Amino acid sequence: MFFNVLGQLAGFVGSLCLLLFGMNMLSDGIQKGAGSGLQMLVSKITGNRFYAVITGLGVTALIQSSGATTVMVVSFVNAEILSLEQAIGVIFGANIGTTVTAWIVSLFGFSFSISAAAIPLFGLGFILRYFKRLKIHNFADCFMGFALLFMGLGLLKESLALGPAATKIFSSISAFGIFGILLGVLIGAFITALIHSSSAMTAIVLTMAANSSLSWELSAAIVLGSNIGSTIDAIMSSVGASTNAKRTAFVHVAFNVVGSVIALIVFKPFLKLIDIIVPLSPAQNITTHIAMLHTIFNLCATLLFLPFVNQIASLARKAVPESAKEKDAHYRLPAILPHSRMSADLYSVQIHAEISKMAAKVMEMFDQIGNSFYNPAASEEAKEKVSQLENYIDEMKVGISDFLQKCSRLPNANARDRLEFSKLIHITDALENLSDETCSLMHTAKKYIANKNYNLSDERTKEITDYMELVRVFFEQACAYYSMGITEAEKASGESLEIKIDDTKRSLKKSSRKRIENGADVKKELQYIDMVRKIERAGDCVWAIVQAV
Repeated sequence: MFFNVLGQLAGFVGSLCLLLFGMNMLSDGIQKGAGSGLQMLVSKITGNRFYAVITGLGVTALIQSSGATTVMVVSFVNAEILSLEQAIGVIFGANIGTTVTAWIVSLFGFSFSISAAAIPLFGLGFILRYFKRLKIHNFADCFMGFALLFMGLGLLKESLALGPAATKIFSSISAFGIFGILLGVLIGAFITALIHSSSAMTAIVLTMAANSSLSWELSAAIVLGSNIGSTIDAIMSSVGASTNAKRTAFVHVAFNVVGSVIALIVFKPFLKLIDIIVPLSPAQNITTHIAMLHTIFNLCATLLFLPFVNQIASLARKAVPESAKEKDAHYRLPAILPHSRMSADLYSVQIHAEISKMAAKVMEMFDQIGNSFYNPAASEEAKEKVSQLENYIDEMKVGISDFLQKCSRLPNANARDRLEFSKLIHITDALENLSDETCSLMHTAKKYIANKNYNLSDERTKEITDYMELVRVFFEQACAYYSMGITEAEKASGESLEIKIDDTKRSLKKSSRKRIENGADVKKELQYIDMVRKIERAGDCVWAIVQAV
């Protein structure tokens, strides 16, 4: 008896792991095949809440994981790509999208031989791996994932064919009335949080209900509980994240918990509504009843709360106030740590936004130096500001580079992803080097401006400011190339500008040497030459960015 129970338990765990592996493989395959399209779709959501809901629904239905969508949304809020209000709409849609799995299992999982469909699907997926030239090999994991999902479901059906004793335990839980329903909710929440998949939990419920091990009421309670347990991914992804990311996770938890509580309050009428919508009685068609309940619950909860998105966001801001820790001067990478369930493209979207901020900080350093020449009285304040920015950019470089290296080691990162991450590391290095040269230039410029004979209309000052403006324009072009891409013609234009910067350095140094020979102030000329040399090195850093792009 003991060995029979142990064997059945081992079979259940093994089939569940195969089911989860198939779901993850399917999700990874769709994300790889779609490239950065899904992430870009989410990142470009407008303020229209209905569009946000539809986007969340569509993305989740495609990748078969509301947890993956939620992690994506929390990441984008953390990176300030999405607002809290936009994220709420996507979360609402993701909850509806996750019900697609229940319908797949309900409609196809029990109506024909699963193994008969799984084996050809797996074979097709394996063959597709070798069609790299046609750019369809990334979809191979989709078919193989579906096959493993079906195989896991088939094995799950066999392992959950419980004996009379086990079935009697679940019957006794149902006999507890409201307490049995609450226990079912707790079971659903706990197991879902444990396996990190409400879709897998729903598949288990559907299988046990199809085997007559679970009653209609207890199945419904466990499904409601799985909605609460599915928030574990949002909670985990918000740990150590920004306040807005924590608010997003709070909204997800609150939405699912409050929705489940409302459903429990009207539990009996709610089940009767499902009985009216679905043909045949629960005993005759229980899998369709469960799938419909899952869909109607999430649809009704979304329709109930969607008009109050702004009020929910306001409540979240009050419930999760901004901490003093976030207001200090140190940089914290606003990106969720690499997660094996997520496509590597997701992290490129976040890091691109951070590198753009880094470039803006360097541009601010340039502006501080330029302003110092026109307002010498503010040069000391500008020097302190530039030093602060340089330290902040150093912290950004460390945070972004470390993050990109972790991303390149993700199991689902392909060769194209690793090449992209390497390119971003080179750009980050070049920006940090540019900030170092700019900070050094500020220190020399401060000494030059502090000279009692300093004059803005002086020929040397005008040459320096014009030379700085040339490099600044080059940097603006590099930032535009980074944001919008670069053509071969633009790259050739950038190279010409780099040559012009080098030629200007030689010309200015030659002019300075002539002034020294004619009896000019040597100390002032040496400062001038030092600034020219540092501006030219700044131009080299900008050229390194253009080459990396």
